[in-house]
Amino acid sequence: MKIISVCGARPNFMKIAPLTRAFAARPEIRNLIVHTGQHYDEAMSKSFFDDLHLPRPDVNLEVGSASHAAQTALIMQRFEPVVLEQRPDAVLVVGDVNSTIACALVAVKLLVPVVHVEAGLRSFDRTMPEEINRLLTDALSELLFVTEPAGVRNLEQEGIPAAKIHLVGNVMIDTLRAHQALAEQSRILETLRLAPQSYGVLTLHRPATVDHPDVLAGVLDALAEVQRSLPLVFPVHPRTRGNLERTGLLARVRQMPGLRLTEPLGYLDFLKLMSRARVVLTDSGGIQEETTVLGVPCLTLRENTERPITIEQGTNELVGMDPQNILDGFRRVLAGRRPARVPDLWDGHAAERIADVLARWHAARAARG
Repeated sequence: MKIISVCGARPNFMKIAPLTRAFAARPEIRNLIVHTGQHYDEAMSKSFFDDLHLPRPDVNLEVGSASHAAQTALIMQRFEPVVLEQRPDAVLVVGDVNSTIACALVAVKLLVPVVHVEAGLRSFDRTMPEEINRLLTDALSELLFVTEPAGVRNLEQEGIPAAKIHLVGNVMIDTLRAHQALAEQSRILETLRLAPQSYGVLTLHRPATVDHPDVLAGVLDALAEVQRSLPLVFPVHPRTRGNLERTGLLARVRQMPGLRLTEPLGYLDFLKLMSRARVVLTDSGGIQEETTVLGVPCLTLRENTERPITIEQGTNELVGMDPQNILDGFRRVLAGRRPARVPDLWDGHAAERIADVLARWHAARAARG
């Protein structure tokens, strides 16, 4: 069985890594990695391949940055010849980035089955580009691997046949568990002169947060108060840094002594930093999941989440982008942690379950001729 596994952005690498290991353990599966180059920044791409011990991609499409339409079109244009040449039995895509939907579209039009890992997640907010990518990719997919029960319900309500849906757990948590001991060796706290539990971590990158100056300014109002009580480490996404510079808000950020800007961090350094934090403030989807497993309080600066299990069972709280709501959430964190548990099947073996299903699926197809 030949699979093309597609990755393109930072969260994809963490999902592809355990799948690569699971496939390598099965001689009947040949896996080719295609890197679309959607994240072209060295600190956000190559370092993740190194930290996660991912093999070099078999193909790099090197698409770089562009608008949603231009980037999606260029990925399709460059991915189609790869599929035609390799003639895979399936194209596997992960997550919800432009690479996900672009490569799924190419595959399905060439009659190659699409496998979607992390299917079924829904924010029910169609202003999010990621939500559109999720909906379309799931509609095109032959096999849908789901991280949490809400994803199964969403797919069933959308009319996806139950035989295509498989609740397998969370491959990103596979990566976290596999690298937790190695991350402990990171010296990032010493480098930044931080003591455990004495700081918070901040990440911002979503268009809804960082592309609107008024919204971003309001978030900074709240952060100005938070950093007076607890220093915040802020690894700045290139998109966010660009918007801060263009809007003149970067000067304001630099006037906050407790808000410490750094360059984007590698996976192991960031995992160590996050695991020892008093609180994490973020608009990221994956970080909601990682903090749940780590038991670290998470304040999600969004109005919705496609990962409801992190609220129901984990450490996550939606606080939106209103400054007062952010501050209220922060004060609740300082007052004490709420009880949380790790969701079922987030045990570090999701990728192995996916490999099992794929092997059975391929054998059944071969038997049918």
